[in-house]
Amino acid sequence: MASTKAAKSTAPRKLVDSKLPFPTRHDLDAKTRAKVADALNQTLAEIFDLQSQIKQAHWNVKGASFFGLHKLFDEIAGMLTEPVDSVAERILSVGGFAKGTVRMAAAASKLPDLPAEFRQEDIVGDIADRVAQAAKGVRTRIDSTEKAGDKVTSDLLIDVAAALDKALYFLEAYQFRGQA
Repeated sequence: MASTKAAKSTAPRKLVDSKLPFPTRHDLDAKTRAKVADALNQTLAEIFDLQSQIKQAHWNVKGASFFGLHKLFDEIAGMLTEPVDSVAERILSVGGFAKGTVRMAAAASKLPDLPAEFRQEDIVGDIADRVAQAAKGVRTRIDSTEKAGDKVTSDLLIDVAAALDKALYFLEAYQFRGQA
């Protein structure tokens, strides 16, 4: 009798089929996982788009502030590498498909495009505006994924928001002119 129970308890769990592209044994229901995958793909699009816009600024900045801005933009773009990867991996873990090419990200992102030829004196503010907008979107998705019942994704998005908040702090500190 004991061996029968042991055999049943070690049997592999069946993969759960859903409308998502990848079957999984994940215990969240398919509807929740689909909603979470959509929220994560929107986040992926925006932080990947943001990262590429920051690299564009990094490559093209000129003038007296070149060295400081060049390093600042490179550091901020680097801070987004881990969140981009973590978000994409979470999408797959819930059975979704990470839509992570540059073209997919640009098409799905709600962030405004960085001007092709930007004014040097405006670039820090332009990037800061996009970081703030991305962080606001992530915060909305923190709440929606938690309400959907996926605290793991909500927690991941909290980390993404923290990275964006830190980036915004760096940008605003660079712009700080002091109190008059």
